[in-house]
Amino acid sequence: MSDRSRSTVAANYQGRAFNSPNDVAVRSDGVAYFTDPNFQRGNRSDQMNGRTSVFRVSGGQVSLVDDRLRQPNGIALSPDGTALYVGAYSENKIYKYAVQPDGSTGARSVFVNYVGGPDGVTIDCAGNVYWASGSDGLVHVYSPAGTQLGTIRSGTSGTTNVAFGGPDRQTLYITSGPRNDSGLYSVRLNIPGYPY
Repeated sequence: MSDRSRSTVAANYQGRAFNSPNDVAVRSDGVAYFTDPNFQRGNRSDQMNGRTSVFRVSGGQVSLVDDRLRQPNGIALSPDGTALYVGAYSENKIYKYAVQPDGSTGARSVFVNYVGGPDGVTIDCAGNVYWASGSDGLVHVYSPAGTQLGTIRSGTSGTTNVAFGGPDRQTLYITSGPRNDSGLYSVRLNIPGYPY
């Protein structure tokens, strides 16, 4: 990072510009998955023909995971890399995909019928899923089986993202608050976040 060099990982899909890539999850072998809602496309032309999608990048090749989700947003991998979680913001659902050893995805199932617009997400070392809610100001915590374990309140509304950090990775950082009055919150937990 000292020379601030960067390179493009994915420029387009089949020659068509992405809408507005939003969140990303990367496997230990470098396979990357990202969501492409159209929230921030602005006035650019819609080259995806109205579709909002989830993509995979492996070996420099971009492939489609799913183009049936309405406004896919947060995305995360289970610690063992066998499950991919994707929040469909405009459906109030979180989906779970089986991930094959080569990084391709299999069957999709509903992980959680969600209330509040699933936004950013992170995972702890036990595989528990922490999902920020855009409308109720909460972080919803689910077991790997989809059972709600509890909630964490930060701001009043507009909780947008979560990430583990700190020297022992047991601090959960949360971005939350209404537009033009948001903040960064933290809470200590008894379990560390998964070290991506």
